Amino acid sequence: MEWEKINEYLQIAIDKAVFYIPKIVLAGVILWVGFKLVKKLVDLTRTALKKTGFSETLRPFISSTVGVLLKGAVLFVIASVLGADLTGLFAILAAAGFAIGMALQGSLGNFASGILILTLKPYKVGDWIQVEEKFGRVEEIGIFSTDVLTPGNKILIIPNSMITDSVVTNYSERGMIRLELEVTMPYEESFPRVQQIIETALATVPKVLDNPKPEIGILTFDSHSITLIVRPYVLPDDFWEVTFNSNAAIKNAFHGHQVKVAYSEGVEIGLIGE
Repeated sequence: MEWEKINEYLQIAIDKAVFYIPKIVLAGVILWVGFKLVKKLVDLTRTALKKTGFSETLRPFISSTVGVLLKGAVLFVIASVLGADLTGLFAILAAAGFAIGMALQGSLGNFASGILILTLKPYKVGDWIQVEEKFGRVEEIGIFSTDVLTPGNKILIIPNSMITDSVVTNYSERGMIRLELEVTMPYEESFPRVQQIIETALATVPKVLDNPKPEIGILTFDSHSITLIVRPYVLPDDFWEVTFNSNAAIKNAFHGHQVKVAYSEGVEIGLIGE
């Protein structure tokens, strides 16, 4: 009786082995060949992205994503060869993907915006940009955010979705930027004279570009004085240095040529309490 049971179990084992061993061997071959092929395809993808000029930040991410997707496809083929039921697995993956997508909705928006920025390249590292009153030089462009260094040496981490949803001013695109300085002059003063004084003062300021020439004009008429707009052109990296030096040079020139300014009447000077 025992020998009959043993023979029965042996026969079942042999049948199972005959049924599964070819599938296991085939799965092993598919795994080996498939992963070799995936490696080749990933290398081709990386080379193609480099030739097409894709961002250095984006290339590794795309290559890795392609590799993961292709390896996942190979594993699904192997599971199918081994006879696994993939219907339930697909349902679980779909539900998990939906839940993850809802939880990371904001992050996915930043991710999609990062892909657009790295692909379309509205700005690059080193450019001076302005996004919703936030001004600075681009330090790093990431998948989810862009790091901007302000003139005050602060790092702004701006979400990429905010950038793609806003108007971005790229001051470095044309290689130069125009300063917007405001000064005042009294009504009794001659505008051509003051204009010449400002032009001469700007000519002494280092890093003010000669071409295009600075623009000087009347902006508004206030109750006590006339507001002038002064627009010299500078390189983006010289923005604040030239701003401060230009204001100082204009003030010094006004002092030397005795250009008057209007003071409000009735101002009292008092002490500051503790």
